[in-house]
Amino acid sequence: MAEDPVPPTKNAAPRQPRRARKKKQAVETRRTKEAVYRGMTIEELVALPWEEQLVLLPSRTRRFFSRSFDHDTEVFWKKVQAAGEGDELRTHLRDFPIVPAFVGKMVHIHNGKEFQKVGITTDMIGHKLGEFAQTRKSVKHTGPGVGATRSSKFMPLK
Repeated sequence: MAEDPVPPTKNAAPRQPRRARKKKQAVETRRTKEAVYRGMTIEELVALPWEEQLVLLPSRTRRFFSRSFDHDTEVFWKKVQAAGEGDELRTHLRDFPIVPAFVGKMVHIHNGKEFQKVGITTDMIGHKLGEFAQTRKSVKHTGPGVGATRSSKFMPLK
């Protein structure tokens, strides 16, 4: 005769299928992940004095800020510092490096024809603004036009 299975203990949770447990854990880990740059959160980075922020940035960015700004660059930098989170800024300065003060802002970057809207995230710190507004479009080829082939020479234009 088969023995009865051991009754569950009081603290035992009802078993879920493995797939459901795994999915639930993935959602929990996704929500707790925080934006970090070089081991520090953005709030901690922005709270640091400017000189200490520069030390954490790439050397090209440090060099850019150590040199004197021209008028346009200085005006844009003051606008960035004055803008709140979610504010939109417009610029032609494609060579301006992205620093922690930019995170959370929308920047309209000129690509030579129009302004492209770019939301700044932590992954972009240390890059230039122009890297995120492409100046060239990919070519989309269509069918040949009238006169492109020998057979289309005799087609009526209407």
